[in-house]
Amino acid sequence: MSEPTTRQVAIIGAGVMGSGIATLVLGHGIPVTLVDVDDTTLREADARIRQQLRHAQLMGALPAGTAPGELVTTTSLADVAEATAVIEAIVEDPQAKTKVLAEVSATVRPGTPLISNTSGIPIAELAASVARPEELLGTHFMNPSYLIRMVEVSRGPLSGDSAVEAVVGLLSALGRKAVIVRDAPGFVTSRLLHPMINAAARIVGEGTATVEAVDELMEGCLGHPTGPLRTADLIGLDNLADSLQVLYERTGDASCKPCDLLLDKVRQGHLGRKSGRGFYSY
Repeated sequence: MSEPTTRQVAIIGAGVMGSGIATLVLGHGIPVTLVDVDDTTLREADARIRQQLRHAQLMGALPAGTAPGELVTTTSLADVAEATAVIEAIVEDPQAKTKVLAEVSATVRPGTPLISNTSGIPIAELAASVARPEELLGTHFMNPSYLIRMVEVSRGPLSGDSAVEAVVGLLSALGRKAVIVRDAPGFVTSRLLHPMINAAARIVGEGTATVEAVDELMEGCLGHPTGPLRTADLIGLDNLADSLQVLYERTGDASCKPCDLLLDKVRQGHLGRKSGRGFYSY
């Protein structure tokens, strides 16, 4: 089998994060194979990606004069076989992630980096599911990933140098700066940000302050760029609750236990920007 000479990225998961990452990759002229479980989700993702590409171009966030890469959508994981890197961006559920990563690992060429875009599950935990754990490492793209230029990279205890170098090289080709951290639940960004958002929601739930007051104080007094609760709506409240639960189960830190207000909003389907309503209405 001949070795690939150009980059070809497969992304598993066509939700908010997967679509955003696909926008970033396509905008830098690299073809993407986007995989999800049903055609409706993929059609919605295709439309969202086209809109985000226009937004990114208007914002000057993509290299000038670069034609977008080709987007292929599919419901079959077998179609990732020729990828030079695979990014898993499905729900923050350890069982779902390990199942997908195991299948992908059995499908791609040896030496292909496998990248889990997890916000908190340790890479060492996920590595038990793959055929070649030295090829697996984690990234944490921030949303919207086609605008934010820094990416947290989590190196698991078994992640090999070649996989790390390949992922850093891919991120560099995407105009992103990689910051490498050691493997741990939540790594750095989620371990700091998510409990803070949880605390902000708890304050609102206790009646101490309104959503608007919390965000205004965090912006004006502490320099938070958008406020924690607007940030929560951007992340997706279901994703945030799942990530907090992962952190709580693995650290025992009570500040990570999802608060009642957050869980109530998830149960009501108020998931943030993607549903039109979260802490704010859109």
